[in-house]
Amino acid sequence: MSGVPELSVVIPMYNEEAVLPALVARLRPALDALGVSYEVVAVDDGSADGTASLVDDLRIEWPHLRLIRLRRNSGHQAALTAGLHRSRGGWVVSIDADLQDPPESIGDMLRLAREKNLDVVYGVRGDRATDTPFKRNTAGLYYRLMRRIVGPDLPSQAGDFRLVSRSVVDVLRRMPERVPVYRLLIPSLGFSSGSVSYTRERRAAGETKYPLRKMVALAWDSTADFTAAPLRLATWLGMAAFTASLVAMVFGLVVWANGTVIPGWTSLFLAVLLFAAVQLICLGLLGEYVARIYRTLQNRPAFHIGSDSADTSAAASAVPAQRTPATMP
Repeated sequence: MSGVPELSVVIPMYNEEAVLPALVARLRPALDALGVSYEVVAVDDGSADGTASLVDDLRIEWPHLRLIRLRRNSGHQAALTAGLHRSRGGWVVSIDADLQDPPESIGDMLRLAREKNLDVVYGVRGDRATDTPFKRNTAGLYYRLMRRIVGPDLPSQAGDFRLVSRSVVDVLRRMPERVPVYRLLIPSLGFSSGSVSYTRERRAAGETKYPLRKMVALAWDSTADFTAAPLRLATWLGMAAFTASLVAMVFGLVVWANGTVIPGWTSLFLAVLLFAAVQLICLGLLGEYVARIYRTLQNRPAFHIGSDSADTSAAASAVPAQRTPATMP
């Protein structure tokens, strides 16, 4: 496909070989029905199965399909960043490969953006009945917490299924974050936005790529990237510990003045452990932020492009994660 497409669809993929046939069967008709020129940017995030090979085979029958291969597994947000940075469309949609977010909603997003002159259209999960109660409850807690951090502009139950204009992508390419959390970063930019509600479906095939460990990591990245509240929490814990030590000193003086001897060492031992634990928590929180500063100063790429089927140059390129934009093919 030649020329600049009107629409780019970015799909991060990691070990999605099982779901790819179902994805293509639904995505291609949905995009063909839009009547606009488009490209599908499949970003293989260092898959260990045959995902990349299958996408390459599918490109023979579907010339709109484009394959970007990362040299190693860099994570969902990094793969999404690679796709956004190298997308060419005037509008860019990001969607996961598992078909929990319906490709048919892309048309609704594009129409809403054009009719109301919006820069961002979020896909909002109106019904999450297919998720487990644990995931629904933890997701609800996550969005309530993030709305307190980012502000009311953050749409509830909006993940990484969204449509953005080229103006938004250009701003995102200049952002200093090493690996941005887009579900928080994009609402914080203040672009005009709307939303399209949909029913979240079950994963079409394969296994989830977001287990509890990654969900906790996402929650921490979201918190640490957008607020210094944990540092303030460390300060308050330190103040509380200092106040408690003052109270303990007054109590000790009163006991000494009354001539009462407190036997045993258990209370002293527990107190030392308590204060030591608070200090370690504070040091740990400080260390997390110092580590982020260190990684930022290193300015290392968050991902490395191994190949891009739309790139006419023979040499593979590395896309820096901050400040320096990627070279467009």
